[in-house]
Amino acid sequence: MSVPPPRDNRRELPIGRRIAQLRVRRGMNQQVFADRIGRSKSWVDKVERGVRRLDRLPMIEAVAAALGVTPAVLLGRTTRRAPAAGGTAAAVEAVREALADHDTPTGRDWPPTVTELDRQLRYAETAYRYAHHQQTLRVLPGLLTATRHAHHTTPTLTGPLLARVHRLTAQTMVKLGEPHLAWLAADRAMTAAADDPDRAGHAAVALAQALRALDRPRLALLAATTAVRRLAVSRYQQTPPEHLPADDLALTGTLLAEAAIAAATCGDTTTCKEYADRAHHLAAVHDARGHHHDDGFAPVSVDLARALAAARLGDHATAVALHHRATRDAGWPRLPAEHRAAHLIDMARAHLDTGDHHAAGRALLTADQTAPAEVRLRPVGRALLTTLVRAGRTPADLTRLAATIGLTRPPRS
Repeated sequence: MSVPPPRDNRRELPIGRRIAQLRVRRGMNQQVFADRIGRSKSWVDKVERGVRRLDRLPMIEAVAAALGVTPAVLLGRTTRRAPAAGGTAAAVEAVREALADHDTPTGRDWPPTVTELDRQLRYAETAYRYAHHQQTLRVLPGLLTATRHAHHTTPTLTGPLLARVHRLTAQTMVKLGEPHLAWLAADRAMTAAADDPDRAGHAAVALAQALRALDRPRLALLAATTAVRRLAVSRYQQTPPEHLPADDLALTGTLLAEAAIAAATCGDTTTCKEYADRAHHLAAVHDARGHHHDDGFAPVSVDLARALAAARLGDHATAVALHHRATRDAGWPRLPAEHRAAHLIDMARAHLDTGDHHAAGRALLTADQTAPAEVRLRPVGRALLTTLVRAGRTPADLTRLAATIGLTRPPRS
């Protein structure tokens, strides 16, 4: 079982200090941030030093949107969460209840067969890859309960399914801005993986993502690198990459890419480059075998990770250059729609940080065309759209999108 994240002292900081930390992490100086929220640099400085109070909800929402976070992140973990977007609040609550439910199945419980559970889980995993998050949410609570019940009677057969359904739950909760639920589900996936390094490696990908969403990049780095070491010790410590089985190679490369992003989030350029280079080498080997159609791991996916890492390091020019190279790659259209749209949202943030509102809006519109739920349901997508609309000089398509999902009033005809 993974270790619970330690208490985050930054959550107890005054809101001004929290804003300053997030602003610096986004690579913005006070003047750029002030321009983005329509205030003066002096106003920002006073808020960050605690001289001026920030207690009006509209202004808190504007600051949160400019920083690409939810208001709850600024206000601290004890703050009541805002309702989930797009009517997903009830579905998220059903997932929460399924994770909290530990009842023992009775004789009246008839869990589906392992074959039926696998079929349902494959459907949910496919829906996730296409970013049909509402469909995934609809089946997750029942899948969590049914798989847990089945595990009581056939633990050997259902162990892999239990790990998979919790891993999928973690990834979905990260998308919907529920990092604590994501961490809980990822921890359950790690527990279900038991002593199987392959299962544990897949679960560690979700765990690293959940920990990054919780703003625990060092723990995310540890989770990913520990999983890589377990795979190396158990499977192929003396085997060169060229001879690794395709599945092991892809999993190791994915974990290394996650480690690179986590290292970048920590500000560790050297470690980030080391893991990114190792991941790229494995991707080149994997690509030469032609397996990238099956698992989404290829040089282009590592380039996307490198672009996100560069953005985390504040090197937005490199992030945008890597983005342009990746989207022109032949492997780009073969990546899952969820992956492509999520990357476009990341790059919209990078464009916004450089002050290029036009490119940010274009990236967000392309993400909406690729996988609408990534923009319309995810808090980060909605926050970015709100920021762009409030910035003024918004293209009509972007204004219509914001009005469609209820972020602004419909434009006058």
